[in-house]
Amino acid sequence: MNFSLNDDQRTLQAAIERLCEDFPLDYWRSQDERAEFPHAFHAAVARSGWLGIAMPEAQGGAGLGITEAALMMRTISASGAAMSGASAIHMNIFGLNPVVVFGSEAQRQRFLPPLIAGTEKACFAVTEPDAGLDTTRLSTRAQRQPDGGYRLSGRKIWISTAQVADRMLILARTTPLDQVRKPTEGLTLFYTALDRTAVEVREIHKLGRAAVDSNMLFIDGLTVPEADRIGEEGRGFEYILHGLNPERILIAAEAIGIGRAALRIAADYAKERVVFGRPIGQNQGVAHPLARAWMNLEAAELMVFKAATLYDAGQPCGQEANAAKYLAAEAAHDACQNAVLTLGGMGYAREYHVERLLRESYIPRIAPVSPQMVLNFIAEKALGLPKSY
Repeated sequence: MNFSLNDDQRTLQAAIERLCEDFPLDYWRSQDERAEFPHAFHAAVARSGWLGIAMPEAQGGAGLGITEAALMMRTISASGAAMSGASAIHMNIFGLNPVVVFGSEAQRQRFLPPLIAGTEKACFAVTEPDAGLDTTRLSTRAQRQPDGGYRLSGRKIWISTAQVADRMLILARTTPLDQVRKPTEGLTLFYTALDRTAVEVREIHKLGRAAVDSNMLFIDGLTVPEADRIGEEGRGFEYILHGLNPERILIAAEAIGIGRAALRIAADYAKERVVFGRPIGQNQGVAHPLARAWMNLEAAELMVFKAATLYDAGQPCGQEANAAKYLAAEAAHDACQNAVLTLGGMGYAREYHVERLLRESYIPRIAPVSPQMVLNFIAEKALGLPKSY
């Protein structure tokens, strides 16, 4: 097994590092404090051609794999952009996977180039307040209209970037739950314009990542043409599943980046901060937690890229993708917490950035699936234990 990057991957990482140099820690602190979407960063990534890193070359993408996408997202996050930078663009990578795989050629040609060019932004509208992780129980309805289109009504929650999105990938029920053989049937996927005359977008104010909005969506009679339906009616749940493993892999890579950014700041501070005539990093009580954090991040990263390699090879990777998400999120949070404690009082100050990284490190722990559900999945699938939910 080869654990080193190839020449193309090293070139990619170097290019992303150069791009991120124009968006230092102070930029991300400012975006967070102002709760302002990082439009300049999004535009810079688009200009460099990286918004379509895992999208087909025929539509203007780079045609690379999830391995390269994970490497890019880890590098962005590690620059100090953390989830504020990653969440601004990762919808482009995993979110439109169902369109890439199941959309028609005409749909790919219509939908993907504006997203890759950065002239359109999209959001991922699946989660609902009552259904939570039980996607089969969602209640947003899509009713057929005489013209062949659909009329959507319902609610969605925790929808990122909806304040700035032009389009949304939305899952809705076209056949009532009591009329299908299995709960996974009767769900249909659409990629359509976010018409704000029919969709109220209400922001949720939250602990961290204020630069990238999270929202409640109230959908009342949204008209969606049949041409915006992805694949066959009733098979939307099946299509969504194809994006879940890439999402977990990318979130895990971003978590590794957050942890590394925090660890870098903490180590630099521990070398420079002198108390009682010696740098605090000389004290094992300071050094050992940081050393453990480094080891945990390195170990978690191996699982991230194992999962990505399996996905790109077309092999099953559900266990590895979920394990990567869990391990990376826990390692990142631990690294950020130790960074704050290493800096002491200054770790609590916005000036030193680690408090922002700690706040954002909760995101990969919670989303897109809870750590408890990951453990349930691993217990069942990897160990063959009885299903607990």
